[in-house]
Amino acid sequence: MASFNRIVLMGNLTRDPQLSYTPSNTAVCKFGLATNRKWKDREGGNREDVCFVDCVLFGKGGEVFNQYMNKGRSVLVEGRLSLNQWTTPEGDKRSKHEVFVENFTFVGDGGGGNRGGGAPVTSAVGASSGGPSSGGSGPGYDEPPAPSDADIPF
Repeated sequence: MASFNRIVLMGNLTRDPQLSYTPSNTAVCKFGLATNRKWKDREGGNREDVCFVDCVLFGKGGEVFNQYMNKGRSVLVEGRLSLNQWTTPEGDKRSKHEVFVENFTFVGDGGGGNRGGGAPVTSAVGASSGGPSSGGSGPGYDEPPAPSDADIPF
């Protein structure tokens, strides 16, 4: 069965990025992103819907993101969607979606603070930049190795 898991979002950070490191010294940057949609209802009134998304960025890209981004800044992210599920100590089942960011582009004028600004910056975070390992925190996954020139059939 074929499948495809790709998400592209552009929005504003809801909080300053939080940078931490795994025991194997891989950077983990977590941040919240708010995206919104505006429309007019049947009566002509303005309406707005806001979607809040938690994002995770690994490796050098996470360090760069943490250095230049802060609450309120605009960013475009691309990655894959993951569902985390857990049970609270009270026995309630909880779940939330999270975006594992693989690429990002800083957008806007940098008006969100003094940690960045200037021209847009793009980062492609490849499989070599790390990610959660089976011993780290998070859901854990194994990235496939990058194909070599010998693997490409043309």
